[in-house]
Amino acid sequence: MKVIRGMNHHYFIRLIVQISAVFFTFSILLIPVRLAGQTTPASVRRFREVARYDAAEAVQGVAVDARYFYAVANRAIGKYDKATGKRVAGWSQPEDGSLTHLDSGVIIDHLLYCAHSNYPWEPMTSSVEIWSPELPEHTGTYSFGIEWGSFTWVDRFAGEWWGVFANYNQVMGRSRQAYGNSYRTSLVKFDDRWRRLESWVFPDSVVRRILPMSISGGSWGPDSLLYCTGHDRREIYVLRIPDGGSTLQLVEIVPVPVPGQGIAWDRSAPGVLYGIDRSRRQVVVMELRTGSR
Repeated sequence: MKVIRGMNHHYFIRLIVQISAVFFTFSILLIPVRLAGQTTPASVRRFREVARYDAAEAVQGVAVDARYFYAVANRAIGKYDKATGKRVAGWSQPEDGSLTHLDSGVIIDHLLYCAHSNYPWEPMTSSVEIWSPELPEHTGTYSFGIEWGSFTWVDRFAGEWWGVFANYNQVMGRSRQAYGNSYRTSLVKFDDRWRRLESWVFPDSVVRRILPMSISGGSWGPDSLLYCTGHDRREIYVLRIPDGGSTLQLVEIVPVPVPGQGIAWDRSAPGVLYGIDRSRRQVVVMELRTGSR
């Protein structure tokens, strides 16, 4: 090694050792950064359309069991054979009846539960309405009265009831102000007596995409994540309950072949999701595919 003229030999050796130590420390610090970037490919969810069925009641939402799907309109429900799309039963109510705006539903223990509200009228009131799946018998109701907004969907997951109370930035009905506030839309968890246990709001990244409307559909997926839709965008928001705080965590936004509105997972066929195309009055069957980027 050539020693620089005029520099003490021992000083030079110490300098080299110090520089080597700094370089080694810097290299060690870089290792976790590299490892942090070496993650497995992110999961990508995709929905593939597998069937469409004409259904006059496909206006607000849908429910599904092992043999049938149920198309839901404001004041009507149609029961359809899943294999053929043939309508086999129905329920309807005149416009002057007690129900105003039914939304998406779920079949639990041989009963059909549907979210209901007086949308777009104020003050906002909501209820759960119940039918026997045979239809046309309306068998029960639970009224929330004036509470957290307009009830748009109901589901059962992890031994509890869940649903969303929607609020809107749009002026509707006889009001001169916004119908609530879209940012006040909340997911609520209930016990078996419909008492509120917990609630969460939606992240800004979701609310900005659904403005001036709100969350219209939702259903807990086979991966224990929450799948929600807006009013008209062809996309689903995959969310999870946060470890802390009151704001749901957005996992992924997934394109779908339906323009928002109610959805329902088919729990007799894991990975199959039902939705509606209200402009065409059709129920749409979709299959979830997962892969990697």
